[in-house]
Amino acid sequence: MTNVLITGGAGFIGSHLTEYLLSLAQEVYIIDDLSTGSINNISHLKSHPRFHYTIDTVMHEPVLAELIDICEVVYHLAAAVGVKLVIKSPTRAIETNLKGTELVLKWAARKRKKVLLASTSEVYGKSNRVPFTETDDLLLGPSYKSRWSYACSKLMDEFLALAYWQEKKLPVTIARLFNTTGPRQSGEYGMVIPRFVK
Repeated sequence: MTNVLITGGAGFIGSHLTEYLLSLAQEVYIIDDLSTGSINNISHLKSHPRFHYTIDTVMHEPVLAELIDICEVVYHLAAAVGVKLVIKSPTRAIETNLKGTELVLKWAARKRKKVLLASTSEVYGKSNRVPFTETDDLLLGPSYKSRWSYACSKLMDEFLALAYWQEKKLPVTIARLFNTTGPRQSGEYGMVIPRFVK
């Protein structure tokens, strides 16, 4: 049995990952500030003996450090997400994504924990080349369009994760997610598919 931490564990992806890891007999800890996640996504898990949740932000460093200390693997999903939210609150999106990732990597490196960093297909920007590859040059839009702040913040998260690997040998994996969809996904923050379905 492995102890795992999922940041953003009450979100759409995080709650499904939680269920999956519990089905594999893992001990699952989540932290989520419910800014875009929902307690409804995890309410059915509250009585599960191997499920533990903390309602707090990943930027609350003492709480985050303690959770990372008791886990072997960290799935870092916590982020400001959704085009609508990013355009409405670009400062919050940038700070949440950069600072949250910085703290997760810092404490994971100190404790020698494995990290999976959730990134996004948005980092490919305006590329017309298909299929995308990780070695492609990237072309993003102008900085005055706040839409690109999300892509830039997630790209900086990737740079930081790779720097932690290079300098501190932190075992980190980056996953660039495309349009994920399924039960419990909300269109409230601008997610495309649930908005079309609604």
